[in-house]
Amino acid sequence: MAALVVPADWIRNWEKSGKNEFLQLCRNLAESKPSDDVTLRDIQAALYELAWQVIKGNLKLDQAASVLNDVMEFREDMSSILADVFCILDIETGCLEEKNKREHFTQLVGACLVLVPDTVLKERLDPETLESLGLIKQAQQFNQKIVKIKTKLFYKQQKFNLLREENEGYAKLITELGQDLSGNITSRLVLENIKSLIGCFNLDPNRVLDIILEVYECRSDQDEFFVPLIKSYMCEAQTLCHILGFKFKFYQEPNGETPSSLYHVAAALLQHNLIELGDLYVHLLPMDPSILEEHKREITEAKQIARKLTMVVVPSEKTEEKDKEKEKEEEKNEKPPDNQKLGLLEALLKIGDWQHAQSIMDQMPSFYAASHKSIAVALCQLLHITIEPLYRRAGVPKGAKGALNRPLKSKQAPKPAEAFEDLRKEVFTMLCYLGPHLSHDPVLFAKIVRLGKGFMKEYQNDKQEDKDRMDTLLSCFLSITDQVLLPSLTLMDCNACMSEELWGLFKMFPYQHRYRLYGQWKNETYNSHPLLVKVKAQTVDRAKYIMKRLTKENVKPSGRQIGKLSHSNPTILFDYMLSQIQWYDNLITPVVDSLKYLTSLNYDVLAYCIIEALANPEKEKMKHDDTTISAWLQSLASLCGSVFRKYPIELAGLLQYVTNQLKAGKSFDLLILKEVVQKMAGIEIADEMTQEQLEAMTGGEQLKAEGGYFGQIRNTKKSSQRLKDALLDHELALPLCLLMAQQRNGVVFLEGGEKHLKLVGKLYDQCHDTLVQFGGFLASNLSTEDYIKRVPSVDILCNQFHTPHDAAFFLSRPMYAHQILSKYDELKKTEKGNRQQQKVHKYIAACDLVMAPVHDSVVSLHPPKVWDDISPQFYATFWSLTMYDLAVPHNAYDREVNKLKVQMKAIDENPEMPPNKKKKEKERCTALQDKLQEEEKKQLEHVQRVLQRLKLEKDNWLLAKSTKNETITKFLQLCIFPRCIFSAIDAVYCARFVELVHQQRTPNFCTLLCYDRVFSDIIYTVASCTENEARRYGRFLCCMLDTVTRWHSDRAIYEKECGNYPGFLTILRATGFDGGNKADQLDYENFRHVVHKWHYKLTKASVHCLETGEYTHIRNILIVLTKILLCYPKVLNLGQALERRVHKICLEEKEKRPDLYALAMGYSGQLKSRKPYMVPENEFHHKELPVRNTGPTTVQNGPGSAGKPASTTSTGKPEEGASEENEKSKEKSQSAVKAASKTNNTTPKVTTSNGNGATNSTKLIKEKEDKDKSGKEKNKEKKEKTPAATPEAKAPGKEKQKEERPGKEEKTRETKEKTPKSEKEKFKKDEKASKDDKAKASGGESKSSAEKEREKEPSKERDVAKEAKTKESSKGEKAAVAGSLKSPVPRSESSESEREQKRRKLDTHSSPSHSSTVKVSIA
Repeated sequence: MAALVVPADWIRNWEKSGKNEFLQLCRNLAESKPSDDVTLRDIQAALYELAWQVIKGNLKLDQAASVLNDVMEFREDMSSILADVFCILDIETGCLEEKNKREHFTQLVGACLVLVPDTVLKERLDPETLESLGLIKQAQQFNQKIVKIKTKLFYKQQKFNLLREENEGYAKLITELGQDLSGNITSRLVLENIKSLIGCFNLDPNRVLDIILEVYECRSDQDEFFVPLIKSYMCEAQTLCHILGFKFKFYQEPNGETPSSLYHVAAALLQHNLIELGDLYVHLLPMDPSILEEHKREITEAKQIARKLTMVVVPSEKTEEKDKEKEKEEEKNEKPPDNQKLGLLEALLKIGDWQHAQSIMDQMPSFYAASHKSIAVALCQLLHITIEPLYRRAGVPKGAKGALNRPLKSKQAPKPAEAFEDLRKEVFTMLCYLGPHLSHDPVLFAKIVRLGKGFMKEYQNDKQEDKDRMDTLLSCFLSITDQVLLPSLTLMDCNACMSEELWGLFKMFPYQHRYRLYGQWKNETYNSHPLLVKVKAQTVDRAKYIMKRLTKENVKPSGRQIGKLSHSNPTILFDYMLSQIQWYDNLITPVVDSLKYLTSLNYDVLAYCIIEALANPEKEKMKHDDTTISAWLQSLASLCGSVFRKYPIELAGLLQYVTNQLKAGKSFDLLILKEVVQKMAGIEIADEMTQEQLEAMTGGEQLKAEGGYFGQIRNTKKSSQRLKDALLDHELALPLCLLMAQQRNGVVFLEGGEKHLKLVGKLYDQCHDTLVQFGGFLASNLSTEDYIKRVPSVDILCNQFHTPHDAAFFLSRPMYAHQILSKYDELKKTEKGNRQQQKVHKYIAACDLVMAPVHDSVVSLHPPKVWDDISPQFYATFWSLTMYDLAVPHNAYDREVNKLKVQMKAIDENPEMPPNKKKKEKERCTALQDKLQEEEKKQLEHVQRVLQRLKLEKDNWLLAKSTKNETITKFLQLCIFPRCIFSAIDAVYCARFVELVHQQRTPNFCTLLCYDRVFSDIIYTVASCTENEARRYGRFLCCMLDTVTRWHSDRAIYEKECGNYPGFLTILRATGFDGGNKADQLDYENFRHVVHKWHYKLTKASVHCLETGEYTHIRNILIVLTKILLCYPKVLNLGQALERRVHKICLEEKEKRPDLYALAMGYSGQLKSRKPYMVPENEFHHKELPVRNTGPTTVQNGPGSAGKPASTTSTGKPEEGASEENEKSKEKSQSAVKAASKTNNTTPKVTTSNGNGATNSTKLIKEKEDKDKSGKEKNKEKKEKTPAATPEAKAPGKEKQKEERPGKEEKTRETKEKTPKSEKEKFKKDEKASKDDKAKASGGESKSSAEKEREKEPSKERDVAKEAKTKESSKGEKAAVAGSLKSPVPRSESSESEREQKRRKLDTHSSPSHSSTVKVSIA
């Protein structure tokens, strides 16, 4: 304002420049448009300053009047602005004492009377000013007149009926409005009559309007008549709104009930825009804040109810709560006034005025309006009408006839949907406002679902046309499903039909969409509505009630209750059931049986709930000890297998979950896949198979199913087909196999870093076993085309996918078998010939065609050097064959056929079985019997063909370009060892394959060396196995030992199966030519010595593992020993040594490691039961002992022994000594072989332990090259070998004599120098103990086992003693006799010395009873 004040310079220079400046200022203000109010104030200020200058006398009156006259042109309302200025100045000058200023003001106003109308001035100036201006005559009369007019306007009520109205007029009015309107009577005609009545009877127009509305209420169906009448009669919305508001107010008393007709009238007037919603809304109760409070209160009450249902309540508290509830119910009985807003909303929905209805619903909390049934039903009806045309076109099922919904007459109603695109306009919005309360109208629910199905059919058939539009519609349907359909299903009471109807839509969605919807439903939907909160709590309460009473006996009634509960609230029910199963695994069977009353949708929800429970991040998948998988995971896995097998549930989600877990490097969940495959396909993982089962597993599919598994899992055809389809449809078969194959090593190197070794082993076994099981399932269920199409070649599997070789061949093996058989069938069809020889040739041709590319592809798997020893053909043949190809399990077939015969006999003898059932069962058994016999015949032909093929191939198998030893090494390293621990069947296969290669007389294959390498040192192999691998390795050793034991048991068998075979040659030339001389063969007695050596080596390795104290060593060797118990130990003293060590383990581990204790106790008991079958050593392999003296004698035996007193020995040193001495003195013995044999010829003839003269060893001579190589290899072996514990320590019976010998004293000092202090003390104690024992022992009695235990020496002492003996033996002792582990009769010191010397000498020779035959003379 300060800037706008007229400057004094303008007034002084008014004529020159001031006038123009002022006019310019006013013009600028009038033309500027920043804001009307601001401009108005600025103009008023300018005029006020100008007028004030006139009042002060600074500006002449005529000058000001002239300027004001010019200013009037700038704005239309300038006269009103000037009048406002005069009004202010009138008040201000009226208060001044200076009369001249008042006169100046009056003169100014008088000069401006031309500019401002008189009426405006009369409104704004005081009566006294007006009187002075001459505008009015007298101010006093003017004031009185104003009072009268105001009174008449604002206070006087015009009630014509008080004096002049006649009741007859109202009666005629009502008659006029209530007449029959069906004729030609129109609202215009009636309106004319009403006007006549008003005029004739002086009726009050407002009362007439009220009566019109009253009649309209009574005749609310006559909208077409009354709405135009009211519109023509009264066009003022406010008046109409006031009358309606007054009517609504009348019903706002307690217990008042507003009639529906009034709501209808108001809705109709709103729809036709005769009144505004905002004007009417303020007249309605309750107020919006009270509605919000009520909604919050409902949520709080729902949560309290939910909390009470989950709380454990004491009985005394229950009574208090009941009293409180009664009080609340009494309070509720006092009915509050109607919710008029909801009543109006319902009326609007009924007449189809969606816009106004939506506006009212927006004023309220979400779903508050729809939670009232009447509103929900009205909205559902509107939806029925809106979707009717589209539903008739795309939603009605074939053959269905539904009641037609007629469209609303009102033009303002929503337009019916003709296409899916129309649903987006209003239908989806209406459904979102309806929310879970669609449950009030199941028919509409079904219609919406069917529309969804119709849309999905169009969506799936859509060929990328309008893809964006269709995707938008799909997302809309998914949103409606999430926000409306699923919550509504929750509030429906046990409506299984709606659940199945909804599944018809859901099954068209991919499982990812479905599971996301289930997740929203379970975790979020129930928390969004008060009603759903209550329902959730009630469902959990009911689920608890059912689960507490669920047993095997009441499965059927409980199952029905579960079914009812699951139709509406499956997520909540299954979540609770799964939580119970995770705690109590004995519930699995009754729960699975009770789920047969579920709907298809419920089964799908169950699959989701199981996956969600498995993926729960809050649950630990390991127990607290970190060594075993948690029980809850095992329970859920077991439930998965049972549920998915029994019920038609989609597997894709579960399989994808396991795949994703494997991708993430987590193998715990493979347990689920294992259970699913086992239950659905009937393929078990069982390393603990009986011999009969293992035999059955080598047969065909039918024999496997009947006799190969612990549980007879029948009727797996449908379930295995479902599993196969799920894997193929979602392309998960190969990825799962590859991930499992890769994850085996991942368990150890990636996943198992911080985990307990025991757990890592279990996870590795689980991963491996599941791979074997899953691969077996694919091989037996996939068609040839499907399998070949999905499994790439071996080189791609290994090189591109980094699959381990054993797993790659395991996956490829069925493919080769399929291809060979299909190619064989093709060749048979092309050339018709039934002769067996022709068939064999065709089979071999088929094998060549199929396997030739495989031979080429395996070359890239290993370095080129490997193929110098074994051919790719041999490698591929070994890995591509199975036990089914090598032998026919005739016993297993006979056993199963006999079982079926027994069953048929039992069926005949069963009097209780109905005849029809008898007939069916007998037919089943007969059919099965025929199948088995046919399968046996088919396998027999196949095996004959395979053996014929191998016979032709064998000459090209082993190339042996380096050495035979290297060939066996490669064979064991690349073939036998990886495969023998792959599965139990593979373990048997490996042993059988070795035997087969031997029987085929394969060139360059040394059977003796192969068996020797297998049995010689098993420590490292055993220590590196997992628990299940140890079982398989034990089974492999058992099969190998079984073969060896059979050959050992009878000379005739040995001569027949080994006598003239190249694998048992003892002279192996470097040229690769196998001499056929009978003398070159290992004879039967020498073979028995070799077998004894192998038994001893096994004992030595076993004792070493037991003494390490390492958990893995002890566990694995106990498992292996248990597996080979039938074939080992056979020698009594070896068995006793093992028994003592195992007994010690039992004592040590009882409190520390219970699982080792259990294993040891189990083995110990079985070992004791095998004692009667053990034989002394001299029966196991014949040994001719020297002549024994009947009494103690002194025999001179080398220097220093003359004159020594006789002594007796209680225990002979085990063969360990001989074997280790031999290893210590190999280099010397190799250079002295010829000399030793000559010396033997000059000495008196002594029969050696192999039954032949010692001169036979001269035949074990090799060429110089082979000797050098052998020497180097043996030196290397000596360096690599670790000292192993012995089964029995050497008895120190001759310590006293050794101390007296001058040659021995120095060696004893050396021993003391080499031994650490603690060992020296122990050595002294042992010496003392041995002297005491000598004094106490009788001449011919054996020492007890306890004394033997005390006599054990540390390993270093034994090594020193061995060195001493080796040096002593090289001084000239030449005779050699094998020593026994235990002397059966007493003998003198001299005889003992002689026996020891002979045995040492025999060790220096190449006797087959020790390792020289196998290790020294074979290159």
